[in-house]
Amino acid sequence: MTDINNEYLPYMLGGLLYTPAVNSSIADKILNDSYECLASVAFCLEDAILESALEKAEKTLLETLDKIQHKDKLPLLFVRVRNPEHLKKMNEILASYSDIITGYILPKFDMNNGADYINVITKINQNRSKPFYAMPILESSAIADKTTRISQLNAIKELLLASSKYILNVRVGGNDFCNLYGLRRSSYQTIYDVGVVRDILIDIINIFAKDFVVSGPVWEYFENNSDEQWAIGLKNELELDRINGFVGKTAVHPSQLPFIFESLKVTSEDYNDAESILSWNHKKYGVEKSDDCSRMNEVNCHRKWAERIKILGNIYGIKEKKNDKLL
Repeated sequence: MTDINNEYLPYMLGGLLYTPAVNSSIADKILNDSYECLASVAFCLEDAILESALEKAEKTLLETLDKIQHKDKLPLLFVRVRNPEHLKKMNEILASYSDIITGYILPKFDMNNGADYINVITKINQNRSKPFYAMPILESSAIADKTTRISQLNAIKELLLASSKYILNVRVGGNDFCNLYGLRRSSYQTIYDVGVVRDILIDIINIFAKDFVVSGPVWEYFENNSDEQWAIGLKNELELDRINGFVGKTAVHPSQLPFIFESLKVTSEDYNDAESILSWNHKKYGVEKSDDCSRMNEVNCHRKWAERIKILGNIYGIKEKKNDKLL
């Protein structure tokens, strides 16, 4: 991976495409640039792989990395491990490919395993000029349980802040939370319609989004026809992700990637206002009309929003028409 501005990197994952590490066909797809809007890939060695198939999946992952290692421009590559010991093992196994791996995904991250995960990540990064990043996934029952959630989240945040230079972003497991309650949304519904899960996600945003980029939960529906209900549902959920503060999303199928990429573009109105706020030169006023005279911009209230809009616009581009309406 080439050197990238660290300020931008947490925003550059777009739709993180998950693939079971045992998938031997993904190497050719990457080499041939077969997937539109592919910014990042997660090779999963956890939930997507049965214990009996783990050794084969690890072997296939090595073969995949060997096949793609010399490609000029690769997506950001991540490996989802099973636990802290597996993280340590895989880092040793993958040592020959450290130059093309961006980092590791840490599932079921909470205070039962968080310190162990962070200790391994810290040791991995000793004497390295280019860091291996970690992306913890918040998805366990200790976080879902209302009686322990806030104390867990605050403790996890302090743990991550102490090693923030290695934390690329924080991810959430929407389907894992649904599974705890025996729930599943349809293609007509969004995760925000599942009240108990919505509350968990909003608490995570409340506690983490001030200090970390937080990525949205997976959308499990896909097809090749972009006019069907699965795509409408995805676009609706992406709009709710955006307004609630999530950036990017986990993808389970390449057909989802263009929708996620499009959702990360910013409107020309937002980008122009962001530039105006970030270059504020008024000596007297802290507020002014937007460029199109449709809303108020306030430098003290909107600066953090403007910083994010500027970064997203520079990465994903600008769209002319604003559309906040759900379909």
